[in-house]
Amino acid sequence: MKRSCSIILATLLLAYSSSAMSVKLILDTDMGNDIDDALALAMIHALQNRGEVELLAVTITKDHEETAPYVDAINTFYGRGDIPIGIVKGGVTPEKSRFTGVTQEKLSKAYIYPHDLRLGDSVPDATDVLRAALAAQPDSSVVIAQVGFSTNLRRLLESKPDAHSSLAGGDLVRKKIKLISIMAGTFAPIRGKTHLEYNVVKDISAAQHLAKHWPTPIIWSGFEIGLAVGYPAASIDNDFRYRKRHPIPESYQAYIPTPHERPTWDLTSVLYAVRTERGYFAVSEPGIVTVHDDGETTFESAREGRDRFLKLDTENIRRLQEVFAALASEPPSSLPLSQ
Repeated sequence: MKRSCSIILATLLLAYSSSAMSVKLILDTDMGNDIDDALALAMIHALQNRGEVELLAVTITKDHEETAPYVDAINTFYGRGDIPIGIVKGGVTPEKSRFTGVTQEKLSKAYIYPHDLRLGDSVPDATDVLRAALAAQPDSSVVIAQVGFSTNLRRLLESKPDAHSSLAGGDLVRKKIKLISIMAGTFAPIRGKTHLEYNVVKDISAAQHLAKHWPTPIIWSGFEIGLAVGYPAASIDNDFRYRKRHPIPESYQAYIPTPHERPTWDLTSVLYAVRTERGYFAVSEPGIVTVHDDGETTFESAREGRDRFLKLDTENIRRLQEVFAALASEPPSSLPLSQ
């Protein structure tokens, strides 16, 4: 009896320790514009299986009717269909995605990949979802991985007190958020030239507002980081075979088929957000990032600067590819492998 109690106590302590240590994460994504967003979301679910992260919400900066149902389907596939989802209203990329339609496929009138959010359903505004998620968490506990445009986070900064919190947006951010890890900008020449990075140039004013006014530390993963680390085509072709149908490789093949190896831009920001101390990346000295009117990002060193950007040693590229493939292809813990 004593031994059984000891085992139960140890199990409870382990569960508590895992929960206490896990990163409270919000993913802000332009899901549907590029496949790396889907790989990053799959990776988050694997990290949550391991007790390393708690996904509080997913907010979307791509304004198309398929994107929220797609995210819901992926979350449901991984056993977490109750995660709150919010979407931008009046976003800058309303075009149809190449791959989000994968989760709209039906067999005998039922979705191949079940989900509750349907085309045409009303989806909560991203700002409201962000405010609700932040207000419910302890102070200085939340990390945001922004892997799309800065639209939602700008609107969060500009938001007014509401039923979730009596704090205005900037104060709520300052109180609740530990840091943001964002995939945006470029901090090294690309083929000898300045590169204007997509997540910035699609909503320059929002990126400028965030760079000027965000009150907590920002870790920038520039275009050059994910570009250097291609997602292994062999993983897409082989590592998801534990299910007859799997939305991640199907989405990848719908976007650009293998043997193409897509850069892992968004995965880098998510990995740093969760495994900050693992040494996958070097980090610059502190400084200040400026977003210019054409979308160029520049960095100026400053001892008390808010910003840092990621650096990558070439000897870590293979290590990152293996980590990304292992996490993104990890089986859902809630589903039998035989299905």
